[in-house]
Amino acid sequence: MQGCLNSILPVYHGWEKEDQMKSICLLIHGFTGGTHEIEPLRAYLAARHCITRTFTLAGHGGTRQDMLNVSRQDWIDGAEKELQQLLRQHECVHLIGFSTGALIAAHLSVRYPERIRTLTMLSAPVFPLNPRQIMRTLIQPQMIRGYWHNLWHVPPQATREFYKIVRESHAIYTKLAAPALIVQAGSDHLVKPHSGAYLYHQLPLEDTCKKLLTLPDSGHLVCHGSDPSELFTQVYQWIRQHEQSGQSMEN
Repeated sequence: MQGCLNSILPVYHGWEKEDQMKSICLLIHGFTGGTHEIEPLRAYLAARHCITRTFTLAGHGGTRQDMLNVSRQDWIDGAEKELQQLLRQHECVHLIGFSTGALIAAHLSVRYPERIRTLTMLSAPVFPLNPRQIMRTLIQPQMIRGYWHNLWHVPPQATREFYKIVRESHAIYTKLAAPALIVQAGSDHLVKPHSGAYLYHQLPLEDTCKKLLTLPDSGHLVCHGSDPSELFTQVYQWIRQHEQSGQSMEN
């Protein structure tokens, strides 16, 4: 990974050495979801002195009508504004995206290749299941009710935007340059199981700069598994490993 360089964004210099070594993390939630999806991981990182930031994607957190008026580009643009705010104060940022948020994070990584320290993609919907396939995976009654609840509250137009960003993201996987941690759930009811391996092999990175972590017993919501300790530890270690190597390259 290349060292972080100045860009058109103003950056504040003269930080104390202790502040320079802190990891700056932007976490992005998924389609139809909210910050609660990634809150356990955010709290874990914050407890280890990472500076964390979350936000709500455009059209989310409100009414069905709110989702009618936004596009996939609005999701990306909103996330980019959050990233720009961090980059005005810090040289580099670690991007962590869950589900559709992972795709958004990938797009931002391509736009700011010199400013993204690492990219972590959790349950990325590289190959999402279609509705009929999803219904076959929903064994528990509460899962079926939750799926139908989302289906009713999400406008078809918004779902079409989701599938568009899924398709468009395939064109950027070979352009990703930041060290990437890919996390695939073994019992994901929304994403096909080979998504993680496919993504891993698409990345034009050396093996030391990419890693595939499979969680056999986890569902799609990897941050809310019965025991997410391995996930949290691996994400934190990945961030710190490349934070330190990035600092060494800059010095």
